[in-house]
Amino acid sequence: MTEEIEKPAYAQDLKAIADSMPDEDLLFDLAELFKIFGDSTRIKILFALLGREVAVGDLAEILSMTQSAISHQLRVLKANGLVRFRREGKSLIYALSDDHVTKILNMGLEHIEE
Repeated sequence: MTEEIEKPAYAQDLKAIADSMPDEDLLFDLAELFKIFGDSTRIKILFALLGREVAVGDLAEILSMTQSAISHQLRVLKANGLVRFRREGKSLIYALSDDHVTKILNMGLEHIEE
């Protein structure tokens, strides 16, 4: 006669946990989004844009970088929906794409400051 091994109390919830997991493609996209936040230059740009619009040249000056380097990082941020731009004459003026970006930055700061 085999003795049944008692399962932990949470074991009954395993199927519910598995069923509640987001779709694999969605998880992949989320991981890709968080990779964008893994670069300190991009984080600096996002913080410079908090609550304001800033021209590429001004971002370069603020961050003591070349316009080319800033433009490269802005392309990555734009491609991932984190910033938007408008044209003013020959200048491109950038801003955060929406309030979600501000919330992500603020929540990240709050988490590491605890």
